[in-house]
Amino acid sequence: MRRRLVILTEIISPYRIPLFNDLAQDPDLSLHVIFLAETDPALRQWRVYKEEMRFSHEVLPAWRGRVGRTNLLLNRGVWRAMTEASPDAVLCGGYNYVASWQALWWARTRNVPFLLWSESNRYDARRGRALVEILKTEFLRNCSGFVVPGQAADAYLRDHKVRQDRIFVAPNAVDNDLFSSLATAARQRAMALRRELGLPDRYFLFVGRLVPEKGVFELLAAYAQLNEQIRREVGLVFVGDGTSRGALQEQADAVAPGVIKFPGFAQREQLPSYYALAEMLVLPTYTDTWGLVVNEAMACGLPVILSRVAGCAPDLVRDDWNGVLISPQNVPSLKSALTRLSSETVVCATMGNHAAQHIRRFSPREWSVGISKAVAAIATHD
Repeated sequence: MRRRLVILTEIISPYRIPLFNDLAQDPDLSLHVIFLAETDPALRQWRVYKEEMRFSHEVLPAWRGRVGRTNLLLNRGVWRAMTEASPDAVLCGGYNYVASWQALWWARTRNVPFLLWSESNRYDARRGRALVEILKTEFLRNCSGFVVPGQAADAYLRDHKVRQDRIFVAPNAVDNDLFSSLATAARQRAMALRRELGLPDRYFLFVGRLVPEKGVFELLAAYAQLNEQIRREVGLVFVGDGTSRGALQEQADAVAPGVIKFPGFAQREQLPSYYALAEMLVLPTYTDTWGLVVNEAMACGLPVILSRVAGCAPDLVRDDWNGVLISPQNVPSLKSALTRLSSETVVCATMGNHAAQHIRRFSPREWSVGISKAVAAIATHD
């Protein structure tokens, strides 16, 4: 018997579409996805790839606003949408929206298994806020089970006394084939592409929001402290946008010698060109529930310098095998990693090969298999 699964999630992220498309092909599930909004224009410039969506879905009417320091997303029609979908199980992507609590209450009043798709980890910057922790504990207590992307999120739930038999793994993934093929095509026209994009011959690459908590100022400081010969040979490229872009550019203007570029935000299909021509990805984040740019970079065959606190670190990066793990907010260790990998090009290439090999285990297919197993287990148990 096919089980009806409803996924409740915030926005139509381009990174989730391949996962939902794969899950929709599962013969044991009938999938319907409820989005709370199409996108979040205040934080994301993502294109909405509606033409790629091959799964049943709807977008609820929504209102976005801000109360003090808190961003609000309020929806109409949650109860109606849940009732019309009539799921045998619910998978909810978070607890921080009113709609999440409405869906939880709907499921509990009907004895429908309710799974939380949880990416929080021990280094989550939101931890420590008393009200948030109280609400989170109450939400967790009412869930039937939990889906996590990897080890850091699993450990976080066990810290909250969640039983191991209620935790299921569905590894976070991007469309590896898309990124790999576009990166290969980019490398075949590398010289022309460097001219078109205005890129240095060699460069370290950051991809993400340009905000302090991503460690962008530490990355710039570490680059500025590299010896002059390295800075003459290897540039630094920040792909993305954010509130710190102006301050970063101002500080970058004072770094000489060295080539530092700010191409701005890049859509999904543009990113593989930046990955393909880079030496490595650098993500020195203070806090990150996962870090999907690491998946993307590895699919493009790049080694990664990664902060140990990133949620993906325990699963994706093995120190000195496919990258280097560093402590957050530690400019000396970041400088050391940049210096070593920039000079050891053969080692760097080998790490890139290992990265491409390892990321195959983190695919949309593996994610959907994990979700299907979680639904089957929790439905049978409940």
